[in-house]
Amino acid sequence: MERPEPGSGTPELLQYADGFAAWLGRLGYSPKTCEAQVALLRHLARWLAQQCVPLSGLSSEVAGEYAAVRRERVQLRSERALRPVLSYLRELGTVPPAAVAVPHEPVDVLLARFGGWLSRERGLAPATVSSYLRQARPFADACAGRLGVLTAARVTGLATAGAGGLRPRSAQVRANAVRALLRFAWLEGLTAVPLAGFVGSFAAPAGPAVPKGLSLVQAAEFLAFVREAPGGLRNEPMMALLLRLALRAGEAAGLLLDEIAWRQGVIMVRGKGNRFDQVPLPADVGGPLARYLRDARPAGTAHRQVFLALDAPHAPVTHAAVTSVAGRALRDAGISGEGAAHLLRHTAACGVLAAGGGLAEAGQLLRHAGPEVTAVYARSDITALRSIARPWPEEGPR
Repeated sequence: MERPEPGSGTPELLQYADGFAAWLGRLGYSPKTCEAQVALLRHLARWLAQQCVPLSGLSSEVAGEYAAVRRERVQLRSERALRPVLSYLRELGTVPPAAVAVPHEPVDVLLARFGGWLSRERGLAPATVSSYLRQARPFADACAGRLGVLTAARVTGLATAGAGGLRPRSAQVRANAVRALLRFAWLEGLTAVPLAGFVGSFAAPAGPAVPKGLSLVQAAEFLAFVREAPGGLRNEPMMALLLRLALRAGEAAGLLLDEIAWRQGVIMVRGKGNRFDQVPLPADVGGPLARYLRDARPAGTAHRQVFLALDAPHAPVTHAAVTSVAGRALRDAGISGEGAAHLLRHTAACGVLAAGGGLAEAGQLLRHAGPEVTAVYARSDITALRSIARPWPEEGPR
């Protein structure tokens, strides 16, 4: 970009230093971090003045150039370090908004449209959409821009080739994503004929794995460990929602303050497909949740999500963060098992069966779409299995 010759211009950005410091304080940054960030702002102000770039010209491109200049410094030397400064200035409207990456390559355009369709029409969660896009990309790379002439034989060949080297269940997941992509393409008129049915299926181990949960002793030890560990005031109710109420990691991350009805003793859970379910809030979950909201949840934030990051700027936790907390706590507590967040969810369902409840009650707690989804839990409890088994016909006369 063309600029005037370097000069000594007035660092107009300096007038925002005090406001920036106050803004950082409201977001919960420590005094030491506030001081370092204000020093960064002052250095940026001097650099802009030397380059004769007005504050209104501080675009994403210019910020990248400045970050390159800071790479020789010891701290705050990346583009990520500039995020607080740029966020503050963008809120004020004094600098251009962040550049939005617009896809140009055919495969990126196709996947962007596909992702929007999955969110809008199928109601899938962002994490699920990301998974579908990741799994469908190899197929899309092979045929993007040529969907109109795609044939059934070509679809079968690409799907089979793409499954090479994958474990059976991974191949199934990829096939599901490719089918969804082809259904979208047909509905959008991108293919001449419906092709989703030609993806085929892949053999997998007989039946899903038997759900396993923690024992009563392990569950109690796990929650006690979470309670005493750093961040326990926040993490205990977060983990209790998974362990006692069978919430998924994404459901716990997405829980809003407005979805807790304290007087009625219930919470509203937004599940798969934008489905809403009312779930009772027992005292052993509500108590830790109330303590976190009263004593540990950062104040002064506009976020309505219940669980916020421990560190400033205290953004809402993500699905991945909840899963990470569960996995780290299980590992540190010496409890082994795969799929940390789902291990806690399975524990809640297995607890229903162990207490004498049936598959219907377990399905209600898990908020499954139908009884066939819950049937796998019968394999983890022989009593429940007997309850759905058909009687063996009596031997007739010979």
